[in-house]
Amino acid sequence: MSETSRFIPSTNDVEVALHDLGGEGPVLFFSHATGFHGRCYLPVAEALADRFHCYGVDLRGHGDSKFPDGLSMSWKGMAEDLAASVQAVADDEPVFAVGHSMGGAAIVLASLNHPTMFRAGWLFEPILFPAVTQPPDAENNLAASARKRREVFDSYDAAFERYASRPPFSQVDPVALRAYVDHGFEPLDDGTVRLKCRGAIEAEVFENSNNGGFEQLPNAMIRTAIVMSGDGQGPATFAPAVADELPNGELLSYPDLNHFGPFQDPSFIAEAIADYFSQ
Repeated sequence: MSETSRFIPSTNDVEVALHDLGGEGPVLFFSHATGFHGRCYLPVAEALADRFHCYGVDLRGHGDSKFPDGLSMSWKGMAEDLAASVQAVADDEPVFAVGHSMGGAAIVLASLNHPTMFRAGWLFEPILFPAVTQPPDAENNLAASARKRREVFDSYDAAFERYASRPPFSQVDPVALRAYVDHGFEPLDDGTVRLKCRGAIEAEVFENSNNGGFEQLPNAMIRTAIVMSGDGQGPATFAPAVADELPNGELLSYPDLNHFGPFQDPSFIAEAIADYFSQ
């Protein structure tokens, strides 16, 4: 943790790691996907520094967050972590919010309990399954893969090189991947490095993805861009339905991106975010 980071108390004895990513202007919060962390967005925040004051949070189970053993990885708790962080910074002033995958769902869930917390949201393929199309088998496959994930590497550079050589991270901007690795691993006493979000925790987060948020979308009044990639995978296929259910939702499509789109071209993503929030 640096001097620009601090811990925020949340529910269930969780302490959320809140990172000040810098910049000047209205407050903008980044809410990360499963297995990621708040400082993954450093390259995007840098491109927005002349327009927004950016913050990234490490939700429970991720990054530098502190949480008790055996804690449920319910997405309700993720939304509570995000809300606690926003309240610590902005008090009663509404903020802009960018969410990716699980992080997008957390923004919607938080907005349902705090209707005036967000000025607008830019959500890249939020995980809000329509009840009739929920793919439990796909989520279980992700959980199984997470439990098998390699957690320890010889060094930060070794981890970076391994990720950079294989999809989907091979399609991620190198600067964004560096931020993911440098702040997503921790050093061990033997000189190796280990993932902060352990495989078992990531798997449990996937297993809690049936969060019930889709049925509540008509009650979410936040002005929202639902952003869809062109990879044709699950999150992209139900993005139009999410946008349709939101009273103030709008669907944006970027066919050249995949589900890791926020990290494929940080400069492009920053401009897309700024363009939507300027409306």
